[in-house]
Amino acid sequence: MTVRRATLLAARQPGSTLKPFLYAQAIAEQRLTAASLVDDSSAQIATSGGLYIPQNYDRQFKGWVSVRTALAASLNVPAVRTLVMVTPDAFHHQLGELGLPLRENGDYFGYSLALGSAEVPLLHLTNAFRSLANGGRFSPVVVLPTRARPAFTPALDARAAFIVGDILSDGNARARTFGTDSVLATRFWTAVKTGTSKDLRDNWALGYSARYTVGVWVGNTSGAPMWDVSGTSGAAPVWAAVMQFLHQHEPSRPPAPPAGLQHTHVQFGPGLEAARDEW
Repeated sequence: MTVRRATLLAARQPGSTLKPFLYAQAIAEQRLTAASLVDDSSAQIATSGGLYIPQNYDRQFKGWVSVRTALAASLNVPAVRTLVMVTPDAFHHQLGELGLPLRENGDYFGYSLALGSAEVPLLHLTNAFRSLANGGRFSPVVVLPTRARPAFTPALDARAAFIVGDILSDGNARARTFGTDSVLATRFWTAVKTGTSKDLRDNWALGYSARYTVGVWVGNTSGAPMWDVSGTSGAAPVWAAVMQFLHQHEPSRPPAPPAGLQHTHVQFGPGLEAARDEW
């Protein structure tokens, strides 16, 4: 096995890169919409092992935020509260439908599954993002060149996949955590999510354009922690450079919304988010 193949197939903690699939599931089950307000405040969740107290990456709380902001800005506490709605077992099943080979069941991971406590290979995680890019349809990985056409099966609701992709392409919604001049911003349409595992051992950037899905992992192959390297500073610049190379002479436009979606004006309460049109 070459080092490259070993890196593709090594199981590593994906951090926040599982959040798009969690919110897609909650949206598909009509528990949330992109405009729903979720609470980003201190949480103490009772489990069989004691209290689970999730924290945001910056150790600060934003109060009531929309799902669009919670996902794009990668807030941890709203994601955990969303998993309480969905349940770890149901989310574990959803990840399995997307081809992610989790070794244990949902109860084993508990609510930390929302923050990427399971271990997954880069190849399979990238292919799961490819399912988002393909309107929620999954097909197994194939090695090129091949004449075989992919055999797709539904893994996510197409409408939920579209909404999540729209959120992951929204630079304004991302700004509360990543700023307005983020390396994640491209001059062509892309949807992208970063992630960082515990102790900065692994950082990730996964995303897609109209044609390409790209996944990047940065870390030590030994599993040793890194210093001051997150998904934004480590993997994201690599992801952006690869995307820029792929789209030197090729456009990327937003996908067309599938049937069954509504686009409507929403207005939030005083001191919350600005009014906007929302899916």
